[in-house]
Amino acid sequence: MEFESAMARLTDIVSRLEAADLSLEDSIKLYEEGMKLHKVCQDSLSKAERRVYILKSGGGESQSDTPHEENPSPDEDESLRKNFDLFDSP
Repeated sequence: MEFESAMARLTDIVSRLEAADLSLEDSIKLYEEGMKLHKVCQDSLSKAERRVYILKSGGGESQSDTPHEENPSPDEDESLRKNFDLFDSP
């Protein structure tokens, strides 16, 4: 499921839960679905943050004429892995 679709459905679920005209069982089912969608959205955002970090740190394709290494050195690779941990949920 794409981020935008998940967010749209999650927004709909929140509106329905706030209306408070559902049975307890229906509310619980919607809440469960909402929690799953929240995880989908959070995972998508984490991946996007990682991609942006890589691009900002020079790990993406460069538009300049300056040559860059195809593969990061072991030290750079380890540094990137440690920085990825900053975006992981506890």
